[in-house]
Amino acid sequence: MQDLVPLPALADNYIWLADLGGGHLVVVDPGEAAPVDAALARRDVASVTILLTHHHRDHVGGAMALRERWAARVIAPHDDRIEAATERVGDDQRVDLAAGTHAVALAVPGHTRSHVAFVVDDVLFCGDTLFSLGCGRLFEGTAAEMQSSLARLAALPPQTRVCCGHEYTVANARFARHVDPGNEALAEHASWARATRAAGRPTLPSTIALERAANPFLRCDAAAIRKAVDALDPDIDAGTVLGRLRSLKDGFDG
Repeated sequence: MQDLVPLPALADNYIWLADLGGGHLVVVDPGEAAPVDAALARRDVASVTILLTHHHRDHVGGAMALRERWAARVIAPHDDRIEAATERVGDDQRVDLAAGTHAVALAVPGHTRSHVAFVVDDVLFCGDTLFSLGCGRLFEGTAAEMQSSLARLAALPPQTRVCCGHEYTVANARFARHVDPGNEALAEHASWARATRAAGRPTLPSTIALERAANPFLRCDAAAIRKAVDALDPDIDAGTVLGRLRSLKDGFDG
């Protein structure tokens, strides 16, 4: 992958643009078309492939227009709510892209029932399942499903770059520090994120290594997290801990 660019869109979304070389470009979760059109107009374009992680409008809203304008392939999960798809993918399915590159789809239900993530080289495009220092809301799935999905992503190689669908790091850091106040890796990253956003730069991509160390939703077995959600009993499983943690986050006003 020659280049990886987060294109700001809507209120706080990122549309990811990956340059595979030779003018072959991958666009991930285009919630609107205009930022992508502008970016593509500055490049020599041989082909465009669009990857969609889930059906929410802020991730698919620009896909049909881009498909028509750039003759793009649109690869999406098996979900009829995603009308722009030209191809559907299931769990562990490999999709050949271009320039000798492929994507592997991973089923990660929780935020939505059909949500997928895509791994391309050392990059994870995870939509709204995993955020830097957080995770997505449970709109359609269960806490147990989300915990299993996050554990699957956390098992990827530590150097994997994490490309989330939203710029939520600073807000997520406030909650994370509330439930995990003694975590030095978290405190350091929170300080960096505030300075980075103040300078007008994105906090993404993150890495799996950083998220393992600092993201409370990947640390449901840690004593500090269990204490924060009153789950010190070892018989309380990680899915229940995550559900309590997500509920606490949903009501957090810090």
